[in-house]
Amino acid sequence: MPDRASPLRALIVDDEPLARERLRELLADADDVSVVGTAVDGPAAVDALREHAPDLVFLDVQMPGMSGIDVIETIGQAQMPVTIFVTAYDQYAIKAFDLAAVDYLLKPFDDERFDEALRRAREHIANRDEDAISERLLHLLHERDPSLLEETEARDEPYLERIAVQGRGKARIVPVDALTHITADGSYAELHTGENTYVIRERMKTLAARLDPTTFMRVHRSAIVRLDEIELILRGGGGNYAVRLRDGTRLSVSRSRIDELQERLGVDVLQRDDV
Repeated sequence: MPDRASPLRALIVDDEPLARERLRELLADADDVSVVGTAVDGPAAVDALREHAPDLVFLDVQMPGMSGIDVIETIGQAQMPVTIFVTAYDQYAIKAFDLAAVDYLLKPFDDERFDEALRRAREHIANRDEDAISERLLHLLHERDPSLLEETEARDEPYLERIAVQGRGKARIVPVDALTHITADGSYAELHTGENTYVIRERMKTLAARLDPTTFMRVHRSAIVRLDEIELILRGGGGNYAVRLRDGTRLSVSRSRIDELQERLGVDVLQRDDV
């Protein structure tokens, strides 16, 4: 929780220069708020959120390449600061603040509307009900179809549909449906699509928890595999196990996970091989 004697640390994220300047000017009139940075796109927003750890972010929803929602998915809703969405399209704003954010600003907004949003943000930061904030962000990740924004029923955390791979000044969005398997490389994870490999800084445990278990399984501490890519389960000497994928890739399977894997695949017979 920020020190209440210190100004609130705010980050501005918008791909429009005039919009960023407008927010900066409005925040300059707030004695209790300090702008710690601005970002012009999603990848820069992710970097700035991680670097500055602000108390509050004004987050544009529609940005080319990587939207504000993609930013939330990359950071993780539990790690997001208090969020005010900024949007030019009311289909994203209608009831969105009830589901996902402290408030929203629909462009063009006036000073009074901005002041109201900032007031709500101050109240949330003062109370810092992190569970409630995370739950609201979680709802919006589910509600990608604006027609579903009327729903208020609580849901479980959504499974990943895409993963943002950060590069210099850009982010490549890798669809989860394209993944064949994921392997660990130290503190990094390698995403394999069959044709390409992408590297992200993420823990295998986190990825495994965010992937649909009907499609993926963590078969080893260093490997997650798409189940329908498995061609063979292999058993070697010494009680070692592995799987061979359709593209020929072999991945080790932990002894503690082999029974679950066989059950998930509905197979009982293991092919003998040198694992």
